Amino acid sequence: MKNPAAPPPSPPERRRPRRSRSLTPDQAATGTAGLNTEEGDPEQPAGSPGTSGPAPLTGTSDSPGSPGTPSSPGSPCSPGTLVATDRPRTLTPDQAFDALYAFCAPALVRQTYLLTGRRELAREAVEQAFQLAWQRWPEVARDRDPGGWVRAVAYDCALSPWHRLRRRHRSPEPPPADPADRALLDVLLDLPPSYRRTLVLYDGVGLDLPETAAETEASTPAAANRLTHAREVVAARLPELSDPAELHRRLLVLASAERLLSARPTTVRTGCERRNVFWTRAAIAFTVTIVGATTLTLRTAPTHYEAPLAPPQAVRGVPPPPALGPLSPEEQALQAKLRRETRDGPLRLAPETR
Repeated sequence: MKNPAAPPPSPPERRRPRRSRSLTPDQAATGTAGLNTEEGDPEQPAGSPGTSGPAPLTGTSDSPGSPGTPSSPGSPCSPGTLVATDRPRTLTPDQAFDALYAFCAPALVRQTYLLTGRRELAREAVEQAFQLAWQRWPEVARDRDPGGWVRAVAYDCALSPWHRLRRRHRSPEPPPADPADRALLDVLLDLPPSYRRTLVLYDGVGLDLPETAAETEASTPAAANRLTHAREVVAARLPELSDPAELHRRLLVLASAERLLSARPTTVRTGCERRNVFWTRAAIAFTVTIVGATTLTLRTAPTHYEAPLAPPQAVRGVPPPPALGPLSPEEQALQAKLRRETRDGPLRLAPETR
C-alpha cells in the first residue's frame, strides 16, 4: 500500500533543478541577455484552445519546441529559459522590464490563482507586484533572481488578509467546470495560507526545499513540516493525488483550465507611472496646504501676551432692593409740608450790610 502522503526527499536529494532560469545579475544590470522571440502574447490566456496541454507554472505559456507542455529544465529553448545571444545588446529599462513581464507574468497569474481561487484577484496581485518592481527597478534589475523577487511580492499581495474586507471578494467566484479541478481547488483553499504557499512553490512551481523555505520566510524543517502536512491533507481528501508527480500534474491542469489574462507590460508601466505622478502631486498639495496653514497662523497669531479675563463669580449677602409701598402718616405729613413750601425752598436769613 502506497504511503498517502510522500515525505520530502532526504537532504542529499533535496536539491533538484529549477524549471526556470532567471537573469544573472550582470545580464539584468547590463541587458546582455535576450528573450526568446517566440514567446506567447501576454494577452493570450493560459490553457486556451491554441494549446494542446496544460500550461507550465514557470515561464510563458508557449514554447517553440512543443507548445503547451513543460520542457526539460536544461533545454535552451524551454519556456522558462532565457537564451543568451552571441552578440550582447544593451536593453533600456523599459525593454528589460517588458522582457521580464512577458517572461513571468502569465505563469504568475496561474500560480496566484492556485493560491486565491479568484481570477481577478490573481491578475491584480501580479500587476501590483510588477508595478512595485517598476518603482524599484534599479534594485530588481540587479537582484540575483528578479523573477523570484516579483513572485514573492505577488504571493504576498494575493494572500493579504485585507482582501476579505473588499465587498466584491466577500462572495465566492464561479468554481471550475471540471469536478476534479473543483475538488482540488477546494482542498487547496482549505489549507492555511502558509501551507498552501509552500505546496504551490514546491509541488507546483518546482522549487527545492531550501528555496521554498527562504521564500516563505521559514526554516527548512518548518517548510518540510508544512509540505508534509499539506500533502497529508490533500491525500486524505483526494487519495488519487498521494503521488507527488500526479499532484504536480493536476496542479498544472487546474492552473491551465481557466482563462487567466494578464495585461500588457506597457499598461502596467504606464499605470504605475500615473499612480506615482498622482501620489507625488498629492504629496506636494498636502505640503503646500501645511505650509499655507502655518503661514496664516503666524500672520494672525497675537504678538504679545493677553491675560485672560477672570470668570464671573456670584456675590452673596447683598440685600434685595426695597419695594415701594403705601406711605406712613409721618411720611404723608412731611410730603404735604414740602409741597406747601415755596418753589425755591424755605426763606433764608440774609445778612444786613451796615
